Amino acid sequence: MPGITTPLRERRSRKPTCLPNPPMMLLVGPEKSGKSHAAAAGTGSDLIGMTYWIEIGGSEGTADYYGRVSGARYEIVEHDGTYQDILDAIRWAVHQPPVDGKPNMIVVDNMSVLWDMLSDEQALFARRRAERKAHENRRRAPSLDAPIVIDSDLWNRAKDRWGEVLWMLRRHSGPTLLLARQEIVTAFENDKPTRDKTRKIKAERNLPAAVDAIVELHAFGEAHLTGVRTLHWDVKPGESTPFPDFTVDTLLRRLGFEDAATARQVTETQPEAYLKEQDQQRAQQQSARQQAPSQQQAPARQRGETLGLTGKRAVELVYKALTDENNPMECLRAIREEWGVRTLRAIPTQTKMWGEMNADDLITKSLDYIEEQAKKREQEAAGGPPSEPSTPPPGTGEQDQACEHREESPPSAPTQPQPEQAPSGESDAPPPPDPEAEEPPPAESPEDTSAAEEPQDLPPQRPAKPAPSRKKDDPKEIARQALLAEAEVQARVKFVTVGEHIGLISEDGEPGLGQLRDFVQAHRAEVIALLEETDEQALADLYRRAPMPDLGIKRKFTQYLDRAPSAQ
Repeated sequence: MPGITTPLRERRSRKPTCLPNPPMMLLVGPEKSGKSHAAAAGTGSDLIGMTYWIEIGGSEGTADYYGRVSGARYEIVEHDGTYQDILDAIRWAVHQPPVDGKPNMIVVDNMSVLWDMLSDEQALFARRRAERKAHENRRRAPSLDAPIVIDSDLWNRAKDRWGEVLWMLRRHSGPTLLLARQEIVTAFENDKPTRDKTRKIKAERNLPAAVDAIVELHAFGEAHLTGVRTLHWDVKPGESTPFPDFTVDTLLRRLGFEDAATARQVTETQPEAYLKEQDQQRAQQQSARQQAPSQQQAPARQRGETLGLTGKRAVELVYKALTDENNPMECLRAIREEWGVRTLRAIPTQTKMWGEMNADDLITKSLDYIEEQAKKREQEAAGGPPSEPSTPPPGTGEQDQACEHREESPPSAPTQPQPEQAPSGESDAPPPPDPEAEEPPPAESPEDTSAAEEPQDLPPQRPAKPAPSRKKDDPKEIARQALLAEAEVQARVKFVTVGEHIGLISEDGEPGLGQLRDFVQAHRAEVIALLEETDEQALADLYRRAPMPDLGIKRKFTQYLDRAPSAQ
């Protein structure tokens, strides 16, 4: 929020704990380099209570066999091989209580297979998307040998699912050991291959940044420390350090696990909070639009009282301004500037001579009267014929009688009439409107009339508003009908009636075109999610790309609506 310098809520600062986080370690290497064997041997460390082993992929299948490794002490968490069940297995392992007062360790073997699975998921989805587009465009579907491009939105979806696994592992209060394959590939320079070779971790590319230590096994028993985040170990950043006699227990001790905090100190970012902010803003705007008609229908008298100005008070202010001895015109203009034209027009006033009018018109009429009196005094002072007397300002009782004569005394003494031919003085001020005049009663609307005043043989009814005439070929009417058709489709997908669906924006009558468009647009995401839950992915994607408004929305949903029951 640019421009805001004051904190939006009360905050506190704290001192650092100086404790390391429970380490997340990455053990990488080529095939048959001893990764799983080293992990199994590390489960016998006396620093941990129990190890939960989550094996992903059936190409190796060593979790059961490596239970024979000397000192190995772990349990295998089973799953069915799907992403959601793998994630739930990790979730279960994270929530296991400590054993013998010591934190548990989680081993994931291996992360390369997990990333391959997520990539294969999006490749299958991309092929299905291509087949669906070909069917919609009446083209031949791609063959199994034809290459399929995985769009960037699908790769982002795979990264989101990968990030959810790491997010869950960061909730673990003990050490985590991740295994991954490492490949020897050709090194590139300026996007061109060179003769050099380099090692590359086969996983999502941000995995090294998410862990606290990286150990590479170049061969069985040959370990190198290539990255670490610790103050308990004197290493040079950016250099690969040989790690002789590598074991998981030694790595834990050099990372300071004995002094580690009970939980990882981390504050996750929340990008979804932006969507919640947008939803809240839409809800506030919709609520304001719904309240606007009711405020417009409220009596003007009630709105004026809310602002602290009533008709009687307005008359008193005009009276005081007209009786000002110095400059009544400036006083009247000051009233208008203080309250504003829009507020004054909403305040009804009542005077006996000028009748019923709003406060702004009363000020305008008073200004015109003062100008007329000033012009008449100038003509009389120049010796010209007297002009026709103008309509006197409103007054009551003796004030009305005093208006029939010319007077020299100020209007504060209206009970002393003067001769008709007496000259006017410079201090003359026009008689003000009567401040004691009763305010006009608020105009009764059909809603204010009680049932007892209605004919007893008929129930009280509101007068029907004439429907605005619309032409079928009017672009606005075409857009309105398309939006109403889309609202009907949304109601069918949500299995509610159209009245229940658009009831919020129809309480005060037929919604406007903009209000209807915003309402339909706000419910698109919900309808798309419902379609995806019912395995209508093709229709969900089609609806996601639909324009606003979509003149052919019903035609696109014809097959779905024909087989879907409607809400009664």
